[in-house]
Amino acid sequence: MTTSARVTAPARVNTPTRVITPARVLHSEWHKLWTVRSTWATLLTATALVLGVGILMGATYTPGGGDADIDTVVLSLYGSQLGAISLAVLGVLLTAGEYTTGLARATFTAVPRRLPVLWAKAAVFTGTVFLVSVLTALLTFEVAQIFLSDTEQAASLTDDGVLAALAGNAAAGTLLGLIALGLGAALRSVPGALGAFIGGVMVLPEVLGTLPYESVETAIRYFPTQAAGALGSATPAPGAASPGTALLALVLWAGAALAVPAVSLRHRDV
Repeated sequence: MTTSARVTAPARVNTPTRVITPARVLHSEWHKLWTVRSTWATLLTATALVLGVGILMGATYTPGGGDADIDTVVLSLYGSQLGAISLAVLGVLLTAGEYTTGLARATFTAVPRRLPVLWAKAAVFTGTVFLVSVLTALLTFEVAQIFLSDTEQAASLTDDGVLAALAGNAAAGTLLGLIALGLGAALRSVPGALGAFIGGVMVLPEVLGTLPYESVETAIRYFPTQAAGALGSATPAPGAASPGTALLALVLWAGAALAVPAVSLRHRDV
């Protein structure tokens, strides 16, 4: 007598396939941005520098002194250049930092097309930094006006050009940070990208400005830091680019800085 046993095949488990969408890539980059300490450190440092210098300028201002002819928004936000360096550090860490830690390989394994990762990083960085920069500029201006209210530098948000200058200051800091983000993605080295940003974006225009050529002086107006200064002023400075032209120049610089790593991602291994 033989006994036959029925062998049943294990049930097939249908594992849902997760489709890579721009929204999911964006959410991933948002999560990565806010789960590292460097994000909080750099944003808080940038805010503290701008606010601290603004309070210092307001508290030490002497009516009728040598700063009487300086634009009141520029005077209040004098620490923006220091803040821009902190924002540039954040941009570099967001891209080059992943190559340093090796996280870039895992990221591009999950998103083989690669370019959506770069665009998502740029979008998350832009939204975060612009919002923080706008709030910092508004707070710093109002606090500085506590000290400047009885001087010739007294102003309010409703004065001509003030709100536009505050928004322009925030946009300038954000676009400078985007340039740093692009440099980090292109060079894939934190020290190298920071050196390129400080040397090429902040120092080089000052060196070129010493050359006695009118054409060089004209071109320098549209370099990133000079264009950023034109955006953050409520009253046009003599010889500076117009706010619209300065904004266009900064957008083109940021676009060029992002275009280099975009091309590299399509033709270069991780």
